[in-house]
Amino acid sequence: MSELRQDLTTHDWVIIAKERAKRPHELTKNRLTEGPRPEHLEDCPFCPGNEGLTPEAAVVYDGPGKWRLRVIPNKFPALTPEGDTKRLEHGLFRRSDGYGRHEVIIETPLHNQFIPFMEDGHVEDLVKVYRDRYHALREDPNIKLIIIFKNHGVGAGTSLEHPHSQIVATPVVPPYIRRKYEVATRHFDDTGRCLHHDIQRAELEEKVRIVAKTPHFVVLHPYASHYPFETSIMPKKHRSSFGNISDDEVADVARVLKETLLKLHLSLKNPDYNFIIHTAPVDDEHKSYYLWHIQIIPRLTQAAGFELGSGIYINVAIPEETAEFMRSFKGE
Repeated sequence: MSELRQDLTTHDWVIIAKERAKRPHELTKNRLTEGPRPEHLEDCPFCPGNEGLTPEAAVVYDGPGKWRLRVIPNKFPALTPEGDTKRLEHGLFRRSDGYGRHEVIIETPLHNQFIPFMEDGHVEDLVKVYRDRYHALREDPNIKLIIIFKNHGVGAGTSLEHPHSQIVATPVVPPYIRRKYEVATRHFDDTGRCLHHDIQRAELEEKVRIVAKTPHFVVLHPYASHYPFETSIMPKKHRSSFGNISDDEVADVARVLKETLLKLHLSLKNPDYNFIIHTAPVDDEHKSYYLWHIQIIPRLTQAAGFELGSGIYINVAIPEETAEFMRSFKGE
């Protein structure tokens, strides 16, 4: 029998479709493995030598002989630092200028070097760049929310293959984020505890959805996972904002992010995926109600009419089974 499970962080419902469920290995069935990619493409705007094809870099992190990472404004930004945040109304309708920031982090000069195969030190540098740019963008007093994310593969929304991440800083906090924060605030008001840490504690007690533990982080497949193999990387120490993480946590989360993506790459045959760094709104980054975390969503299935019409997602993989699959996978 299928189960309805509630996501405690949003109060959304998810259907765990046990009767339609696929075994973890079946989700890799018929996935094509691609051949080797070149280290450099002449027409790739993110490859070294083609810097003139992109907007001028905001920051360049140098390496031996050439740049190591570059941060550039997005050439086709969702939001730009022009105009203002004044809201204009026309009858029932409300609008404002598309004010904000949209940056691209070119993760490596190598066209074919994805995070799972980078050196540990390079991934650590990448996470430090995420933190640096968070602090740089939050200096704009109009910015209220900063989202750091990566799209890997066409099915996840990427249009350029060269490894890159993105940061979007917005002048508004959308209702979806407000709802998550309000749910966490109500829990704190009722219990005096952080909801996300309570969830983490409960998961550690049950153990069945835990994938890995490190000195500073817990990796798990959430009880009410919306997607097959959905993965959360949660810090053990309470911090509402990703921008406030320590250097020790940077080094640890870089290792665990790389290892988690490597396992997903090998076990699911290089799936398309998104990862998002969820962090508190800028004005709330020192509050006790929220816990920043990383969400990884492999794109193994697509939302269809029922999901789009109801907002209830159907997950055809059982989180307890996918977590066990990931724990036991040896990369052979």
